[in-house]
Amino acid sequence: MSDPTSPAIFDGHNDVLLKLYRDGGAKAAESFVTGRDGAIDVPSARTGGFGGGFFAVYVPSPADLDFKLNEMVKPTYDLPLPEPIDWEDAFPVVMSQAAILFDLEKRNALTICRTTRDIEVTLKTGKIAAIFHIEGAEAIDPDLNTLEVLYQAGLRSIGPVWSRSTIFGHGVPFRYPSTPDIGNGLTDHGLRLIQRCDELGIMVDLSHLNEAGFWDVARHSSKPLVATHSNAHAICPHSRNLTDKQLAAIRESDGMVGLNFAVAFLRDDGRMVAEVPLEQMIRHLDHLIEHLGEDRVGLGSDYDGAIVPEALTSCASLPKLRQAMARHGYDDALMVKLCHGNWLRVLKKTWGA
Repeated sequence: MSDPTSPAIFDGHNDVLLKLYRDGGAKAAESFVTGRDGAIDVPSARTGGFGGGFFAVYVPSPADLDFKLNEMVKPTYDLPLPEPIDWEDAFPVVMSQAAILFDLEKRNALTICRTTRDIEVTLKTGKIAAIFHIEGAEAIDPDLNTLEVLYQAGLRSIGPVWSRSTIFGHGVPFRYPSTPDIGNGLTDHGLRLIQRCDELGIMVDLSHLNEAGFWDVARHSSKPLVATHSNAHAICPHSRNLTDKQLAAIRESDGMVGLNFAVAFLRDDGRMVAEVPLEQMIRHLDHLIEHLGEDRVGLGSDYDGAIVPEALTSCASLPKLRQAMARHGYDDALMVKLCHGNWLRVLKKTWGA
């Protein structure tokens, strides 16, 4: 490749807003512009050819991180899910993180994109193109009034759950080995959420839904099925990964999957250990391409929210992934599709003109 930063990578998931929120919110926003101790910021994006992606707003649960990390290096594990979070507690956190996203736009660090045309134009300027995404719908009330307001503010993608249960559905615990078929699917509130998202043109992210919820969305949504950051269960039998049967449904809907960089979902043994060769990521990409086709696979890094392979610790490292893909034999046309073209395709189908 003559230019290691090309094609630009548009990414299915990051958690940088959560990191900035924890680091002080608006006070930490300047570090995104000048450089920070993390995976994504403006200087790293320029170095690595990171064009943008889905910027997740996420309400964290109280967690014992050391316990989680210690458990997930074992040969098998089954972490208990956190308790549900009430709307009254979730809403101010979502507002605070969304405000950070708007602040970054005011600082000219990124552009919040509401249409695919916005993304296309922003990618050409070299500025970061950001989609306002919510991971876990705790801040959405049963009457969906907050959904309407957040849509007007720019929300264009939502995951009904982040693993822990919400009034809309149920997710998957961090369990290995395990299938994603581990409980009930969407609630009546969840079915209404899917219907209204379809009407508004908000993409529904299936990444953390359990299998029953996945099939509920498949039955009730008219839009392509999309998992922004999930991997192949046939390679890594983790509860968070997608079975071949699920991949077949995504293909039939003309949806797509973004490859998650989180090591526990990449490794055959499901362990949260950073020693993962780039060839293991290519194995997942090959499997996804085989089952979905070349037009339905992209990248969904989970940057700033997960332990990732040692070679890819920040978006400045993305040229290494492009080089590995090119060495494997992916031609220029496929590289463009995997790096950003397929995301634009599926978003056009989901959002409309």
